[in-house]
Amino acid sequence: MQKQTLLLKKGNEALAEAALSAGCRFYAGYPITPQNEIPEYMSRKMALAGGVFIQAESELASINMVFGAAAAGVRAMTSSSGPGISLMQEGISFLAMAELPSVIVNVQRGGPGLGNITASQGDYHQAVRGGGHGDYRCMVYSPFNVQEMWDLTMLAFDRADLYRTPVIILSDGVIGQMMEPFMPWPYIKARLPEKNWTLGGCRRRVPRVIKTLFMGQGELEARNNALIAKYDTIRQREVLFDTHQTRDADMVVVASGIAARITLSAIKELRAAGRKIGLFRPITLFPFPDRALARMAPGKTIMVVEMNAGQMVDDVRLAVNGKAEVLFYGRPGGVVFTPEDVQHQLQAAYRKHLRKRKSLP
Repeated sequence: MQKQTLLLKKGNEALAEAALSAGCRFYAGYPITPQNEIPEYMSRKMALAGGVFIQAESELASINMVFGAAAAGVRAMTSSSGPGISLMQEGISFLAMAELPSVIVNVQRGGPGLGNITASQGDYHQAVRGGGHGDYRCMVYSPFNVQEMWDLTMLAFDRADLYRTPVIILSDGVIGQMMEPFMPWPYIKARLPEKNWTLGGCRRRVPRVIKTLFMGQGELEARNNALIAKYDTIRQREVLFDTHQTRDADMVVVASGIAARITLSAIKELRAAGRKIGLFRPITLFPFPDRALARMAPGKTIMVVEMNAGQMVDDVRLAVNGKAEVLFYGRPGGVVFTPEDVQHQLQAAYRKHLRKRKSLP
């Protein structure tokens, strides 16, 4: 049995190495802070793995190159941050319609516009709602630490191939830049459907067509209905979440990514002081773990903590559906709050919850 050793890398580098280990053999991207370690790493390592690295002339070019590579059956990836991901939205919509597996990494920064280069979670709506035109969705993973940058990248490539869909890894500037130990477990080849739809010459087979334009009567609606059925299957099978001390909690905090990590530090301090507060952490943002959250909501106060002006809170309110009070704390514009900031907000909300509970008959 091969002995596994811990490595120390930046989150961006761990993600890039995981992509190579998972069989990514095409990368196209364009520089933008705070994700530049990913294309830099790929530029050094991709050729050694027998793949192709291209620094494209723009983000628009990058996503369309990914479209071409994916159509040929190659595991393909691109990465960017806020403004660059915005430029890719048309291409992501095309990938979804053509049902081309691909991985898109967004290392979020402050916005809107050029914003700044500090970490943010302001791209949540863009990722989980399908930021381009048409009725499509992408699977979205939210890593919590460098280990999950590795783990979820491995998973993303398999799920992209399984469902023939673009998958987004929604990271941020803190996790992308931080260094911490992680275990780089080897890629385990999954049993995936044969790629009998790829383009690559048709001398020995019938011609194949990959397209996104459907002009026949009822053709486009049928295509959309097939995509909707796929998204429903993803909702049933691919939900991931984690919890921390929610079973006896009076108040449950919902947070993802780096916000969850900061919040967990605050919760541990409050737990030590006797406050019954737990953490519910969505790992898949689409599909959102709405059923699991709805089951634990009755009788509790729910508080959503995000590094934005309030985006995931919409999905939390839909999930809870009036079964519990939903509060929100967030900081927009690339502000990274501290555990003390969150602790102060949770203390106030917890006291309010206890007063309300005592006033009930």
